[in-house]
Amino acid sequence: MSTKEVRFTTYSARSSSGSPQNFSSRSYSGGYVSGARQRYSVGANAYMVIGGDGQRGGGMEFGYGGMGGEMGTCTGPPHVKAVHVNKSLLTPVNIEIDPNIQALRIQEKEQMKILNNRFASLINKVCFLEQQRKMLQTKLSLLQDQTSTPSNMNSKFEAYISNLRRQLDGLGDDKMKLEGELRNMQGLVEDLKTKYEDEINKRNESENNFVILKKDTDAACMNKMELETKLATLTEELNFLRNIYESELRELQDQIKDTTVVVEMDNARSLDMDSIVAELRAQYEEIAKRNRAEAEAWYMQKYEKLQVSASKYEDDLRNAKAEIAEIDGIIRRYQSEIDMIKGQRAKLENQIAEEEKSGESAVKDAKHQIMELEKALQTDKQNMAKQVRQYQELMNVKLALDIEIATYRKLLEGEEKRLVTGTKSNNVSKQISSPNYHSYPMESTHITSYISGSPKVYRSAQRSKEIGSNFDLPGSITLGGTRRDVGATVILASNIGQTTVVATLDASGEL
Repeated sequence: MSTKEVRFTTYSARSSSGSPQNFSSRSYSGGYVSGARQRYSVGANAYMVIGGDGQRGGGMEFGYGGMGGEMGTCTGPPHVKAVHVNKSLLTPVNIEIDPNIQALRIQEKEQMKILNNRFASLINKVCFLEQQRKMLQTKLSLLQDQTSTPSNMNSKFEAYISNLRRQLDGLGDDKMKLEGELRNMQGLVEDLKTKYEDEINKRNESENNFVILKKDTDAACMNKMELETKLATLTEELNFLRNIYESELRELQDQIKDTTVVVEMDNARSLDMDSIVAELRAQYEEIAKRNRAEAEAWYMQKYEKLQVSASKYEDDLRNAKAEIAEIDGIIRRYQSEIDMIKGQRAKLENQIAEEEKSGESAVKDAKHQIMELEKALQTDKQNMAKQVRQYQELMNVKLALDIEIATYRKLLEGEEKRLVTGTKSNNVSKQISSPNYHSYPMESTHITSYISGSPKVYRSAQRSKEIGSNFDLPGSITLGGTRRDVGATVILASNIGQTTVVATLDASGEL
């Protein structure tokens, strides 16, 4: 007998009829078998089925006392989701650098370098002049010691020294002026930095306000659409009720118009039937008009309320559109500023390229972490697969136990039915045509029949039909307290020696 593995999964499960299976209280198997037999045992009773062609798929059947059933489970392989790696870690690190601040810092550094160089050159020049002055004073003292003759060199030296002093004073003034300019430039840089930060904050606030207004606008549009839909629905309902009212009114008028009343009176008094009919007609018309007026007034009131609410939402929508237009202007202004800032950003692309080089190390670290995460994920998958296998094994054991419990329940129900009816079992002996079987005398008082009356079982009868306990079909006989079709395959089980006999009922009720 070919077998097929029965798989279980937590995603889907379905019941299907299948070919015969061998099972015990702990295991079962199924497969595609054509014209084969099935044997299974529960407790002290043995059962065997010889049937026609089976179907491909897992399944099993059991029965006792005219009651039977089957179970089958067929599922696909467990679904494993693909593993995705976050490729955003491979992108360069985005370092938020303010272009204006960086440019101003670079400019400030360059100016400081220039001023420092000029100041250093001036200090060097002053030192050099001081050395020259000392050297000249030394020479002057030496010359004065060497000769006492009057000379006009003193005036020349004094003139030269005064000239150098004037130059030194001019350089000091230049130094003070440059230091003042430096302080002014630093203050200007701070002011520009503060203004830039204020503009950034204003831009963020404007973007947040735009998002909020957009959400409000979307909500208003949705409310308007819902109200329009409700208005259309109520209008259709009003028209429908109006048509129904008019049709009912026409029917009542037709009934009143076509009604003819013949009254026979014993006395000779004459009645004015035309006036009575006219009065009744006037009353019914008055009632109809009043009902129509009330219905129209109610629907008109409701319609006016809907119009008021619709006009209110239209005003809100108009105001929202005006606000959106203002925000669009603000957005365009900020967009122009953004374009200007983007132009400045182009100057920082070289620095970003350098930062990308430093970011490669971070990317390598991220790849290493990804590999570690993939290893951990693989380990988790293996653990999950192990748990799924354990769960499948437990489900197999549970299904086998459920089958055994259901079989015992069927046996107990059949035994109770046999005891209540008090019908004695017939002793049956039949020679089995198969070379693998022998005839066994059935001397037990407990006989179980299993035929085509059970739902979806193997049948060899030409006229067998699916029946239940509430049907009594012609051409059937009673065996073991249970009614069975003529020509159906009957499985008789004895609790003596675990014997199983397969027989067929003929038209006379013989086996």
